[in-house]
Amino acid sequence: MTEAAVAIAPDSGRIAARFAALKAEGRGGLVTYITAGDPNYETGLEILLGLPDAGADIVEIGMPFTDPMADGPAIQAAGLRALHNGQTMKKTLAMATAFRARHPETPLVLMGYYNPIYSYGVDRFLQDAIAAGIDGLIVVDLPPEEDVELCIPALQAGVNFIRLATPTTDDKRLPKVLQNTSGFVYYVSILGITGTKEIQADPVRGAVARIRRHTDLPIVVGFGIRSPEQAREISRAADAAVIGSAIIEQVKANLDDQGAPLPGCAQAVLDYVAALADGVRS
Repeated sequence: MTEAAVAIAPDSGRIAARFAALKAEGRGGLVTYITAGDPNYETGLEILLGLPDAGADIVEIGMPFTDPMADGPAIQAAGLRALHNGQTMKKTLAMATAFRARHPETPLVLMGYYNPIYSYGVDRFLQDAIAAGIDGLIVVDLPPEEDVELCIPALQAGVNFIRLATPTTDDKRLPKVLQNTSGFVYYVSILGITGTKEIQADPVRGAVARIRRHTDLPIVVGFGIRSPEQAREISRAADAAVIGSAIIEQVKANLDDQGAPLPGCAQAVLDYVAALADGVRS
């Protein structure tokens, strides 16, 4: 598949508006990730709808997939729980629709892998994602060389396509990674899969400074953030901190032996997110 580039208009949607508001407040943001349909549709939706009120500035919804090669044990297990309980792309988009009806201003991003989107059909997916109020996509297994598959159609449809940069993305590769990126840049702070290593702030500061030399887009940092203190440090070094695996682990901690949610499961997860948000805002 031949690569292509498109002219990206300045983002004037919810993502840009949120980062402008954060800048005006003089603070970094909190980006939260949950897996759609984990531990089941009803509890997952309750958690999703509660995230902005708990302090999430941007929300990422993971699209469950059977082979999530970039994800560690926590998110892998969450995806399997969701799929076991019947989660589908159609249900994930229904959750997004419900979220958008409740929270008209909070940016909402779908994150995952290309296979479920390809199976759904790219044109149909983009049409339904826009109708559901999705602001951006993070598709971790589509490199810039495959932009014609989804990235360019998404941009042409008005959906941000958010690219990942990693510690191995050097200055020679970075311009190609950023070529069709919009919304924000997601910096993966550690090598390896999600939820398996602790983040270190000093290397992150250097990496963020290097990426800023190549782009004016906001930079968010994820992988390895587990505590309010870490969230505060990283949100000061970048434009926002992303927490995913640690939130998923709170879901798991509030399940019974059969994997069913215990009473108060959703509230326990939202209380944890509120503590993270307090860390970012302090």
